[in-house]
Amino acid sequence: MPINLAALNEAIATKYPERDAIVSSRGSLSYAELNDRSRRLAHCLAGHGLGCHTERDGLQAWESGQAHVGLYLYNCPEYLEGMLGAYKARAVPFNVNYRYVDEELIYLLNNAGTQALIYHSSLADQVASVRDQVPSLTLLLQVGDPDEPHPLLDGAVDYEAALAAASGEAIDQNWSPDDLYMLYTGGTTGMPKGVLWRQADVLVGALGGRRTNGSVLETIDDFIERADGNTLRHLPSAPFMHGAGHWVAFQAFHTGGAVVLQGNVKRLDPIDIIDTIERHNVTNLLMVGDAFGRPIADALAATGRKLPSLRGIVTGGAITTAKVKSELIEALPQITIVDTAGSSETGSQGQQISNAKAGAATGQFKLTPGNAVLSEDFSRVLEPGHEGLGWWARTGHIPLGYLGDEAKTEATFPVVDGVRYSVPGDKVRLLEDGSLELFGRESVTINSGGEKIFAEEVEQALKHHDAVFDAVVTGRKSERWGQEVVAIVRLREDTGADEPSILEECSRHIARYKLPKAFIYVDEILRSPSGKADYRWANAVANPSND
Repeated sequence: MPINLAALNEAIATKYPERDAIVSSRGSLSYAELNDRSRRLAHCLAGHGLGCHTERDGLQAWESGQAHVGLYLYNCPEYLEGMLGAYKARAVPFNVNYRYVDEELIYLLNNAGTQALIYHSSLADQVASVRDQVPSLTLLLQVGDPDEPHPLLDGAVDYEAALAAASGEAIDQNWSPDDLYMLYTGGTTGMPKGVLWRQADVLVGALGGRRTNGSVLETIDDFIERADGNTLRHLPSAPFMHGAGHWVAFQAFHTGGAVVLQGNVKRLDPIDIIDTIERHNVTNLLMVGDAFGRPIADALAATGRKLPSLRGIVTGGAITTAKVKSELIEALPQITIVDTAGSSETGSQGQQISNAKAGAATGQFKLTPGNAVLSEDFSRVLEPGHEGLGWWARTGHIPLGYLGDEAKTEATFPVVDGVRYSVPGDKVRLLEDGSLELFGRESVTINSGGEKIFAEEVEQALKHHDAVFDAVVTGRKSERWGQEVVAIVRLREDTGADEPSILEECSRHIARYKLPKAFIYVDEILRSPSGKADYRWANAVANPSND
């Protein structure tokens, strides 16, 4: 029988109550304590009328019949409690980007029809600024931030006081595998979109519902058995507001492992991450691409730290170049780096392994069961060795659609030969041997001289040069080419711009027509806290006259 996330958490907490569930600078929280606190939050939410009002069978794919709870928090135990408590109340938690300005916050909270918002006290001024423009909001829960305390907003409820006043008994709810999981995605090239999944599907697609051999765990007893003896400790260094961050946290929960939080959760601090791994014997680290990998590799090289407990690094959400992977493996020869491909609309689609024995590579994925490559017009499934490029697609355990958007739902989740697919926008070529050649997102391509150039492949080529610390690529108008490639580059300290040398290195990895026609040098590349490139910012830098 399909499994619900609330029921699964209750079962694992009951079986392994004394195990560490969350470890942070504030101490450890056992599975029993996490269960108690999430139950109390569920009772609080239910007491304010938040839960399920319309069952799934009465709704369209893009509709929700549950109350929506925004999580406007930095990484903290309360973030994961918030997700679990909402699930136990049959409400739907969703991620809120803590970097958003008022206009973006207002759009997101209204798009989600937000009824409750759980937020850090350090973000209280932003909440005060937008709350009157979000008419659906009925409950504000303020979480104390010891680094930046703020008086309780008028009408808000203190989070700890709310939990203390609520019952810790199991909440009487008719949990369903059809209850929703929602993840807001986008915002770097367009407006954010709420991706709706059935919990039973996202569990298999992204939250650890498969065994290492790929088979699906069918019952709660299967999860309980798998968790027996597990001592793994996972550090998701990316923000929980990024899917990969809380996906790894829930994968830990669903295997009976521990989630470890670094001390500094408001900015990337590689030394703090290394210290946390060492202090808490972390076995697995999640990072996001070169934006995380490059500073961590530099810190390891500078300090000579060996991190003997660390066995695995999972990276996804952005490209981690072979160069950075090689440096990480050189510093930590015991590790295996798992490069994951996927998206909010597909879950995990593939993995690529790098280690001391196999060497380091980037973007070499095999077509695995449940995946396919579709033709440009979505008319057919392409065979290995096809001409041109196709769309990387996934079927099976995939989302229902986008909240409130029928048109985007139908466009992203087409039916081909009677099979429903998720097609988030990655262009690939399926080679004769069944491997995939990745090109990148169609939404960030540059059409130059009639040729399509994928920003990500140029970025990867740039990062092979020793002087390039970070880079993002965009396009701008050109009388000669229609569009031209512009490289926005952050150089390493104490290095100068040597464009001929950078272009020469790039030409070893990509065709000459893809080379940047112009360079812009900056002190910092603007990225989301998850490490993803902000292409709207890049476009504004390359095209200042459009502001």
